[in-house]
Amino acid sequence: MQNLQEYIEQHTTPEPEYLARITRDTNLHVLNPHMLSGQVQGELLRMLSRMLRPRRILELGTFTGYSALCLAQGLQENGELITIEHNDELEETIRKNLAQSPAGARVHLIIGDAVQILDKWQAEKFDLVFIDADKREYCAYYERVLPLVKDGGFILADNTLWDGHVIDPNYDKEKQTVALREFNRLVAEDERVSQVILPVRDGLTIIYKHPQRKQ
Repeated sequence: MQNLQEYIEQHTTPEPEYLARITRDTNLHVLNPHMLSGQVQGELLRMLSRMLRPRRILELGTFTGYSALCLAQGLQENGELITIEHNDELEETIRKNLAQSPAGARVHLIIGDAVQILDKWQAEKFDLVFIDADKREYCAYYERVLPLVKDGGFILADNTLWDGHVIDPNYDKEKQTVALREFNRLVAEDERVSQVILPVRDGLTIIYKHPQRKQ
């Protein structure tokens, strides 16, 4: 019997060939291939970016470049996407994958620790931020990127349901689960934003930054 996920995939726009190649290569050659966004979430990221038409996007957690290429599809003309990846062993793979699409020319890769890099940024501004890096650092990422998001801009946070572990008491001592619960609480209580969690893949939170009132 067909399951619901298979039905969703069959009725979602298929991956373009270059993304299908990245999916295959990631599954064959990279540890933890489940971290790849995949067809359904990738199409959602592409659609959100196309709706928002951002000029600048920031991504925390490149992995093999799949999500960056999806998000880059919606950039304005002369727009750019900056993506930060901590694992330097993935750099060659990322650059090879980005080169498979014209959109890759608009993606600028930085290898390093996202928290340390963000601490040095003050004047940077982004229309859209995608957080998909170390789950234990989500609160730290959030507090650093929110000031960098333009008023009326958006943050997307991946894995915020964590395979249901966020409501499972069996994971009360699991560090990533505890961190994601704290992140979800932090965002829900933050009056500077509005948010919704979508049960897509492993949970995707969409966060809207309210324009600040002028004094």
